Amino acid sequence: MHISQLKQSKFLTRNDVGKGMLVTIREVFQDNVAKEGAPEELRWCLAFDEAEKPMVLNSTNGQIIAAVTGSEETDNWIGKKIVLYDDPNVSFGGKLVGGIRCRAPRTQPAPATTPAPTHGMLGKPSTRQPQPATIQTPPPAETDPDGDPSVPF
Repeated sequence: MHISQLKQSKFLTRNDVGKGMLVTIREVFQDNVAKEGAPEELRWCLAFDEAEKPMVLNSTNGQIIAAVTGSEETDNWIGKKIVLYDDPNVSFGGKLVGGIRCRAPRTQPAPATTPAPTHGMLGKPSTRQPQPATIQTPPPAETDPDGDPSVPF
């Protein structure tokens, strides 16, 4: 058992998302993130269709989501898909502690097209065989932080 399992959190943790988790934003809301017995500390959170726990939204992830969705209005984020992943390079209080980061989902390659028939001179059919179409796959907006091709989104 990993020691992270000793402490249960009502919010998503970096261990919950692993190498990548494709989610759809369902709601943006405020919640109390203070430990039990501590004074109330309201923070903005995101709820997702695919996750039971919400994620506490920090400024960096908020800016990334605004860029991914094309809107700085959180109401416009509802229904949009993002990828959450564990980033070991997240710092807090001047120390590397790791945490959740988000990015745009990878784009899917366009379907292959069938090449048009090839004609020789004078409009007669050519004896040359058409070359197979090559698919140009655009690079993802941002790659998996570990460069892991097994993460499909």
